Amino acid sequence: MAVQINPSILSADFSRLAEEAKAVEGADWLHVDVMDNHFVPNLTLGVPIVESLSRATDTPLDCHLMIEDPDRWAPQYVEAGAGSVTFHAEAAAAPVRLAREIRSKGARASMALKPATPIEPYEDLLPELDMLLVMTVEPGFGGQAFLDIMLPKIRRTRELISKHGLELWLQVDGGVSEATIERCAEAGADVFVAGSAVYGAEDPAAAVRMLREKATGVTASAAWACAH
Repeated sequence: MAVQINPSILSADFSRLAEEAKAVEGADWLHVDVMDNHFVPNLTLGVPIVESLSRATDTPLDCHLMIEDPDRWAPQYVEAGAGSVTFHAEAAAAPVRLAREIRSKGARASMALKPATPIEPYEDLLPELDMLLVMTVEPGFGGQAFLDIMLPKIRRTRELISKHGLELWLQVDGGVSEATIERCAEAGADVFVAGSAVYGAEDPAAAVRMLREKATGVTASAAWACAH
């Protein structure tokens, strides 16, 4: 299973987003954090910026919607050019219907869980998704320290994915760095969002390559990957 590295533009220079997107063109996806100052206590960007970014880079956009009422707004991000759209389980009124609508518009459908939200109640929904995001910090701000207590949840999520034989990507977001990515990979994650670890580096493209190498090295021998 291939490791994927998704740099988060939340840690980029917003005054030069097109250049910042080009600086990580070796990445698999560009992670776009959308915050509405309601679901989370921060305000970032919306549909017009996603439209502009989709024209400025060939790297596909992975939009993480930390917003209220994703049932209404998520489809607009697909139309704006997002290749993957993630809504929060805690905010979606009808997650299955929403996932199907995102897929019907041509994007990958993903669902995110806050640190305190367990995966088990959503087991039956997993076949409706292309990716599941386990937050490894509280959503809302970049640069937070990785929460080690999320590692068992990543393991349980990977076990459920394997139990149902799903080709479901397992993403982690929050505090992912050279110091933490191997633990996440060993626990079962295969898609890694990295903000400060990439855009805080002198060479963002080199940081992406280094993170990929570290995660790939662990995944090659991880019990979950071998079983898969």
